[in-house]
Parts: sequence; C-alpha cells; structure tokens
Amino acid sequence: MGLSVHGYAGNKDRSGQAGAAELMINPWGQSTGVFGLNTANVKGIDALKTNIAGLALSNKTEIAASHTMLLRSAKVAVNNLGFAQKLGNSGVLGVNIMAMTFGEIPITEYNNPETTLGTYTPQFFNFTLGYAKSFSRSIQAGVAATFVSQQISNVKASGAAFEAGIQYVTGKRDNFHFGITLRNIGTNMRFNGNGFSINSEAPENESYTMNMQTPSEKFELPTYLNFGIAYDFYLDEKSVAQATGEEQATEAPKPKHRLTGMANFTSNSFNNDYLGIAAEYAFREMFMLRAGYRYEKGIGGDQPTTMYTGVSAGATVATRIGEKGPMLAVDYSFRPTQRPSTGVHVFTLRFMR
Repeated sequence: MGLSVHGYAGNKDRSGQAGAAELMINPWGQSTGVFGLNTANVKGIDALKTNIAGLALSNKTEIAASHTMLLRSAKVAVNNLGFAQKLGNSGVLGVNIMAMTFGEIPITEYNNPETTLGTYTPQFFNFTLGYAKSFSRSIQAGVAATFVSQQISNVKASGAAFEAGIQYVTGKRDNFHFGITLRNIGTNMRFNGNGFSINSEAPENESYTMNMQTPSEKFELPTYLNFGIAYDFYLDEKSVAQATGEEQATEAPKPKHRLTGMANFTSNSFNNDYLGIAAEYAFREMFMLRAGYRYEKGIGGDQPTTMYTGVSAGATVATRIGEKGPMLAVDYSFRPTQRPSTGVHVFTLRFMR
C-alpha cells in the first residue's frame, strides 16, 4: 500500500473515484445538527469526527453512543461508540468505533440470477485512535489515525487514514474561534478475495476447468480540508457586567444565554466543495438549539449531486445526575434528504464527568 496525498479541491472530473465513503459520515448528534460546520468550536468526543483538536477540551471522562438512521427504507444505519479520557496535563486520549449495518442482501449466481442462495451482510468498520492537547489557553491541536475495513463474505479491503487539526481561541471571553483540519490522508485500498475468482470451462476435449482471478483497481480515500470560524455572543452579558462591576466582568461566570454563529468551508478532493453557515443557541449550556445550511454546486438543481437538501437542525438536553454526579446529555439532529430517502436522524447519548 502506498501513501497518497491530494492537492485537488472540488474537482468534478474526480467525483466518484474515491472509496471508503463512510469516512465522510459524521455519526454524532451535536455536530450533525449544524452539518459539521463547527470545525472552529467543536469540543469533546464530537471532535473525533470533525476536528480532532477539539478533543483537548474534554473535561475529564466522556462516554457516548450514537445511532444514525441513514437510509431507513434500505435498512442502512450507523452505530457509533466513543470514549475520551483526560490524561492530566498530558492531553486527552480518544477512541471511536463506528460500524455500518445494511440488513441482509440476497446471494445470487451469475448464470441464474433469479435464484437466491441465501443472504449476506456487508461489514463496514472504522476504529479511530486520537490524541489532542491544549498548548495554551488559546491553542489546542490533535492528531488521529483510523483503521478502515470493508468486507462481505468473499471480498474485503482495508486501509488506514490519518488526520490533524488545530483550533485557536481568543477574545474577552474566549468567544472568537478559528479551526482548520485535514482529514483522511491515507493508504490506498484494494478489494481482494475469492469473489474475484471465476471458474470457466476448459477448451474442447479437455476434462478440467480453469480458475481465473480478476484483480480490482486500487482506490484512494476521500481527503478533505476544513476551515472554520465561530463567534459566541452572550446575550445577557450587559446585565452580568452591571451586577458584578465592569472591571470584574471578565472573571464573572459566563452569562446564561449564548448564541454562536459559525461559518465553514470544506475543500474536497473527490466531491464538490462545501460552504456553510450555522447557529447554536444555548441556555446555561444545558439546553441547546442549533441549525445550519451547507451549500454545494448543484444542490438545488433538477439533478442534485448529493442526497441532502443542505438544511440541518438539532437539539441537546443535558442534566446532572445527582448533586455531584456525571452529566447526562441527549443530542438529536435531522437532515432532510432528496427523494426517495426520507431524511437522516441521529440520536446520541453522552455521559460526562
């Protein structure tokens, strides 16, 4: 396997030439509520699939499980499990396990395609190991590696993808955010296995059969580069400042109401580029509403190049278990899709200490 680095952006001539498209799937309810446009301000376990630098902002321990209803009519879904642990001043270690389910698919023969010989279930599996560290109050950075596996009963492929990201924070209340991440640089992949073997009859007067192998071509991973900015508006900041004194305002607890605006640009190597804006409202960081819009060329035309309409929305409800117990949060997001799909739902359950 060779290491491939891409220098193209939104090249329509290369559309469809990459494989392992599941690396483009974000399985978390928080970040999908803004269509993954939170490169600059994502934090915690969600960062494992958006910008690994944000993993450094995990408080102590975070465990989360998520289920994505991707194509309900075809029984295609994504199950995801993540874990993040702060290692003191050394940084944060994160693990993410993602598996796709496709239901049972009938097995048929080339010479008799209408006869079913049982069923098989494709197995798409990703395992990510990430590390991030805050180098100062303003800068955090991270790196991660993902093992990719695709397999059916007689054909399989595997590879490895790598990513790196950085976030920068500044402002009176650390309310300006900038982030950049490069994801899915990795090894080429190739399918192989008995599924590429063909038994053919020997020439006349010969009493044996020939077995021919048909090798598959290598394919690259869907590399992309993300740039994002975000700004936090504290809606009741003036009342907090008046209550505590202007000179102490920066040291006082943050106001109850936060409204964050986000903008993001994604440069894709094998797809159209993305450009999007999003917003998130939070009350005491316990209840959140969010929405976003991601644009790409042709998204609103008669022959769209993506299953999504570009709109996303989501919400979070969080509470503390007991007086000093862990935080429990439930995240939900919805992204409308083109027909015949009926939209993508994501449900996430998170525990934080």
